[in-house]
Amino acid sequence: MSYPNDLKEYPQLEEKTYPFRLFFNECKNAKIGQNILFLHWHEHFEIIIMQEGSAIFHIDSKPYELHAGEVLFVPSGGLHVGYSLRDDHVRFISVVFHSSLFKDWKQDPQHEQFVVPYLENRYQLPVKPAELVPTCSTYFSLLDTIVDEVLQKGPAFQLVIKNQLHLLFVLLSRTFLPEQVSGRTNERHSFNRERFKPLLEYMENHFDDKMTVESAARSVNLNPYHFCKTFKKLTGRTFIDYVNLCRVNEAERLLLETDFTVTEIAGRVGCDNPNYFTKLFKQYKGITPSTVRK
Repeated sequence: MSYPNDLKEYPQLEEKTYPFRLFFNECKNAKIGQNILFLHWHEHFEIIIMQEGSAIFHIDSKPYELHAGEVLFVPSGGLHVGYSLRDDHVRFISVVFHSSLFKDWKQDPQHEQFVVPYLENRYQLPVKPAELVPTCSTYFSLLDTIVDEVLQKGPAFQLVIKNQLHLLFVLLSRTFLPEQVSGRTNERHSFNRERFKPLLEYMENHFDDKMTVESAARSVNLNPYHFCKTFKKLTGRTFIDYVNLCRVNEAERLLLETDFTVTEIAGRVGCDNPNYFTKLFKQYKGITPSTVRK
């Protein structure tokens, strides 16, 4: 399948031979509903460790609440987006790695049995393993070790990280693989995720397009009612709300990175009325465009 390039993220990892990296994310004084992780996907696996605050992440159409101390697994290729659950300081770590990190293990039969099915997306780990099996939370100390190794950068720290991450997959696989093989909890790729990717790509590229709900629904061969219902499930927002959010985020980028006037920026993001644009921007960002420019 051809994936949308603009929604696809290419994480800058440490190096090609070691496709792993930690991303430390922080949103000071986040407002309720604020976008703390923009909608995107990548071919890498991602583990989100919530350190402070609370958020709701939508992964392949399903919402998952995450609070401080909890861990969430994003499958390779999964569309994901995050919003703050309340007015609070939000801080989380993203552990991002590619399946090729474990290519050295290819000849090991145990690796082939327990880890490879997940690396090849034949099966997917539960997004919140500890919610299904509470004892899984005892495995997450391995993630603490990984974070410490990254920060300390001691001798052979990359090897320690790789081994800890592999052990985490093995332990989780040992917990969930038998059920998935038997077919009771097998998670498959979301049809809607693939179906909506081209539309989301178009929206990210054409901020000035006056796309209606009806035309957007036609692009994915759904009637408007089912389209709105599915779109809300996929992104956590209504279609109009998501369009406005995309426009406001692009406007903020233009305000910070270009010399275009506020009126010019309003036109570039599809708002012909500068007064309406200012009102819309303040609704989503809490401040006026001119304040951002200053």
